[in-house]
Amino acid sequence: MARPKSPLLTTGLIAHAALELIDSGEPFGVNALARRLGVRPSSLYNHVSGREEIIELVRGLISRSYDFTSADVHALPWPEAIEEYLRLERRMYTEHPNLLPLIATLTVTDDTAIAAYDGLATMLVRAGFPDDDVLVVMQLLDAFALGAGLDYAAPGDIWRPLGETAHLGRLLETAAPGRERSDRAFELGIRVLVSALQDMLTERTQGAAARTAD
Repeated sequence: MARPKSPLLTTGLIAHAALELIDSGEPFGVNALARRLGVRPSSLYNHVSGREEIIELVRGLISRSYDFTSADVHALPWPEAIEEYLRLERRMYTEHPNLLPLIATLTVTDDTAIAAYDGLATMLVRAGFPDDDVLVVMQLLDAFALGAGLDYAAPGDIWRPLGETAHLGRLLETAAPGRERSDRAFELGIRVLVSALQDMLTERTQGAAARTAD
């Protein structure tokens, strides 16, 4: 009897299967992924070095799926481009919530993801942000998007007082549903962030002009 054929492994196939496993909510690891693909773990190691490289492959797959390097995004004025970038990142986390804790704790090395971050850095430099501020702003944007993703995945009754409260209990009685509140918080956060960055850029520009005049 002929032996059953094993799937022809590629890094692309591994990335897609890994994302499916992560989205399923089942424990993620090399052995679990090998079982899902119907191969031995050693077969995976012929294509990847281990768990971290697999996660980076998934990061690249996701980055391409949500088109963070789109020319349309980077053609926008920088405040609008930042808004679009944050909306894309939040949508990614809300559609793949189990991915968030995996990619948030690993150094970014995937070429597609690096290109997206480089595009963001380039946009901020061209907008006039000083070099010392660019990476700080990028980390701030990432932290906001990660927090927004976690907030969206949180239970709707995120607060449940067990005793008397000054105001929280009363506010919760008439509060909007959790997802609606999460959306409102995200929109408010974008407005606050962009406004603060515009003020920051104005302050830095005026400071530079004053130093030049002196």
